Amino acid sequence: MGGPVDEDNRLKVMEWVAKEVLVHEAPLRSWLKRIVDGSEVEDIVQESYCRIAGLTDVSHIRSGRAYLFTTARMLVLERIRRARIVNIDTALELEKMDVAAEVPSPEQVAAGRLELQRIRRLVDGLPERCRKVFSMRKVEGLSQREVAATLGLSEHTVENDVAKGLKLILKAIADGDQQAEAAFIGMGKHGSA
Repeated sequence: MGGPVDEDNRLKVMEWVAKEVLVHEAPLRSWLKRIVDGSEVEDIVQESYCRIAGLTDVSHIRSGRAYLFTTARMLVLERIRRARIVNIDTALELEKMDVAAEVPSPEQVAAGRLELQRIRRLVDGLPERCRKVFSMRKVEGLSQREVAATLGLSEHTVENDVAKGLKLILKAIADGDQQAEAAFIGMGKHGSA
C-alpha cells in the first residue's frame, strides 16, 4: 500500500520539478557564471537538480525559482567553505542575490555581523593607497578606469593594488583561522574549556 503512494508522490515531485524548476535553468546558469568558475557551473546545476528531485514532498515550496536559486547558492557556499579561499566578487554576488532566501537565525545574523566587522578591520588595516583603491573598486563598485582617474593612478596600479589588498585580506583570514584552530586543539589537549 505504501509503494503506490510513494510512486504517485515521486511522480508529482518530478512533474513539479519539470514545470516549476527546469524553466529557470538559463537564469540560474547566467547567475552562476558571474560567481563561480565556468567549469563548476554544470556541476552546481546538476547537483541542484538532484537535491530538489530527491525531495519527497514539494507542497511546502512557494516558488520553484527561489528554491532552485537557494539550493544552488547553498552548494556554492559549501564549495567556498571547502576551498577556504574566496573570490570577493563571488561573496559580494551571493549577497546581492535577488531571490527569496530563508530568514537567518539570530545566531547566523550575529556571526555574519562579526565576520563583516572582521573584514572591515582587515580592509582598514591595508596600506593607505591600497585601502583606498580596494574600497573604491570592491566596496563602492567603481570601475578600474574610474578609480585610476579619481586617484591619478594608472589602471595597472589599480589592478595591482586590488590584487595586493585581496591577497593580504585572504592571508589574514587564513592566518586567523589557523591560529583559532591551533588554540582549539591546544585547549583539547589540556582539557581546558
